[in-house]
Amino acid sequence: MSDTLKNLSATADATSVENALQFYQSGNFEKARSICHNLLDTDPNNSEALLLLGKIDYQVKKTAKTPVADPPLAYHLWYYDTKIWKTTSWAGIRTLKSPSDMWNYQEIICSLKPSFIIEFGARFGGSALFFAALMKQISPRPKVFSVDIDLDSVSDLTKQEPIIELMAASSASPEVAKRITELREEYPGPVFAILDSDHSKSHVLKEMLLLRPLLKSGDYVVVEDSNINGHPVRPGWGDGPFEAVQEYFEKYPNDYEIDRGREQKFGFTFATNGFLKRVNNC
Repeated sequence: MSDTLKNLSATADATSVENALQFYQSGNFEKARSICHNLLDTDPNNSEALLLLGKIDYQVKKTAKTPVADPPLAYHLWYYDTKIWKTTSWAGIRTLKSPSDMWNYQEIICSLKPSFIIEFGARFGGSALFFAALMKQISPRPKVFSVDIDLDSVSDLTKQEPIIELMAASSASPEVAKRITELREEYPGPVFAILDSDHSKSHVLKEMLLLRPLLKSGDYVVVEDSNINGHPVRPGWGDGPFEAVQEYFEKYPNDYEIDRGREQKFGFTFATNGFLKRVNNC
C-alpha cells in the first residue's frame, strides 16, 4: 500500500478517514465509500477522501466479473456519487456543475447569441461569471440576470462584475417576472435561461410557469438537476426537476421541444430531459 494511503489519517477529520481506510482494507468498500461521502459533504476538497474513493472505484472495477455495460451511465454515477462536481470551479469560484454541461452551454450560447441570460440559482456565483465571460465574447451589450433567495454566499468577484445583475428573491416571485419583462424590452432578442435553484418539483414547475408568458419561440431553457430521483442519480430523492418538466409538458405539450442532440452529446448530463428549445409562443 502506498505511503499516501497510510498517511490518510493526517487530516482534520482523522478518525473518519482512518475508519474509512480500515473498511477499505477489510474489503468493505461500500462502508468506506459512505464515510468518504460524509467527509466530502463538509469538505468537498478533501483530497484524501477523494483519493480513497478512487482506490475503491479501482478495486470494484478490478474485481467485477463482467465489463461495464453502459460506460456513460457508469461515469455519470461515479462523477455524481463521488461528489467531484462539488469541487468544480470557474475563475476560482465554486460552480457545482458538470464541465461537459458547461461546454454544452457555451456552444448553445454562441449559436443562439442571446440578448441576455437568465440564471435561477446563483449560489456561489461561479456560473454567473462563466456566463458573463461568454456574453462578453458574443454581445456588444452583455447582460446576465442572476436570482437567488439568498446572496450571502455569492463571491465578491461576482458581485463586482458590472454586467451581472443580482436579485435577492424567490425565482418564482412576481418581482422576478417584472424584471425579466423590463429586460426583454431593454435587451430585445433571444434569451437563454437556466433553472438551478430549489430542486423540488413544485418550485421548478412554478419557475417554468412564470417563464411561460415571458419567453418566446427561439429562446432556450435548461432545467438542471433533473438527473436526481433516479434519472439516474439519487433514487428516492422525491419528485424534482424531471417530474416538473413532465407535468409541464402534460399541460403545455407544444411550448418546447426537448433537444436530444444536446442532451446526449457528451454521454451524460445533469439536465436529463432538461435541454428545452422554445418552439411556440403561449
